[in-house]
Amino acid sequence: MDDLLRGLVPARNAAIPAVHVSRPMLHPNIYRKRIIRTEGNPTAGQWVAVYHQQSDIQERDRDGNRIESRRESDEPSLFAYGIYNPRSEIAVRMYSWWGQWPDESFWDRIVDNAVSLRRDILRLDETTDAYRVVHGESDGLPGLVVDRYGDCLSAELFSLGMYYRCQPILERIAKKLGTKHWLIQECPQFLSQEGQSVPNLTSEGMPPVLTITENGVKYRVHFGTGHKTGFFCDQRDNRRQLAQFSKQRSVLDLCCYTGGFAVQAAKAGSASEVTGVDLDEEPLAIAKKNADINQTRVRFVQSDAFAFMRDMLRIGRQYDVVVLDPPKLIRSRNELEEGSKKHFDLNRLAIQLVKPGGILLTCSCAGLLDEPSFQSIVRSAAKATGFDAEGKPHPPRTLQFLHSTGAAPDHPVVAHCPETGYLKSIWARVL
Repeated sequence: MDDLLRGLVPARNAAIPAVHVSRPMLHPNIYRKRIIRTEGNPTAGQWVAVYHQQSDIQERDRDGNRIESRRESDEPSLFAYGIYNPRSEIAVRMYSWWGQWPDESFWDRIVDNAVSLRRDILRLDETTDAYRVVHGESDGLPGLVVDRYGDCLSAELFSLGMYYRCQPILERIAKKLGTKHWLIQECPQFLSQEGQSVPNLTSEGMPPVLTITENGVKYRVHFGTGHKTGFFCDQRDNRRQLAQFSKQRSVLDLCCYTGGFAVQAAKAGSASEVTGVDLDEEPLAIAKKNADINQTRVRFVQSDAFAFMRDMLRIGRQYDVVVLDPPKLIRSRNELEEGSKKHFDLNRLAIQLVKPGGILLTCSCAGLLDEPSFQSIVRSAAKATGFDAEGKPHPPRTLQFLHSTGAAPDHPVVAHCPETGYLKSIWARVL
């Protein structure tokens, strides 16, 4: 029975367990505390039918004005099919609504819609061979992201249920895109969030390293050793924008990882001087190779960002353009206060390193930190006083917010799940 309910398409002859909640919803994630009861003893990774117990009925006149509201409480009504995991706080991830059976044609439509956005609407194949093909909830596939790198598909799992179903989804995508290889790996928090760990899976002949091209700049992608699926496709448009600000200017790329911004500024932006800083040795080694294959000169420094910035402030060093793109600093609500303070401290120092009239690009990839809160942190950081090399206090800096951006559009935000819009990027002129 477990096998019948852990496939991509649940068997028609299988008795599907039931999950009951109080009311229907479009948000694809049902948290454990919202479940009223279960029936049929569902186990981890199984399909379940989701029922709601009651609904609000609103009567309106012919002008659309509400004239009566009442609550019906009849027999439970089926409104979705999802995949269950009792060990996760997100106990059910929903995939189809209003009784639509998740059959083969259903999954074909999901994949067709995802691929069509990237190829037919965004026309990404004209500028790059690296982009996100599946962005979790935004593409109807909660718990799964898939990036395309040349001939390879790299999938990252956020749910146990997707582990059992990922391979046939990748096969459908590969058929559409013409890719030859695939990699499936769990996200870093998979064990703590889903209650167990799963092994990485790869296709036969999957290369450990390949080279991609983005807006004329080449990058090496090393699979299975870094953050996310191997490369940060979400910053593609921001990297292109940075190049426009970089011509004949000095650029500092803090938390540079494999040198995405730094190499783009040097190659496409013709910056006069570029410095990339990261604490981890392994991505810095890749960053240096990225600079080499683009025949550009970038100075890479292995250092903690805080320590590097304080050293530069002590010697009075400033830059025309500063990029601050730290890793995720807030992974749970318990980390919100501490992570917000880290963002404040990083931005306070980074702002002081920008020459008067220069540009700051500061980012946060923490989905739990909303955009107004992030902007407030950056504004507060600009007002904070620092000290120069002689110990004299710096006056507060004035920021001109030029615009705010998010992830590239191959990372769409679905209206009923705003958490899919995780990346926040502020472009500011520092006076």
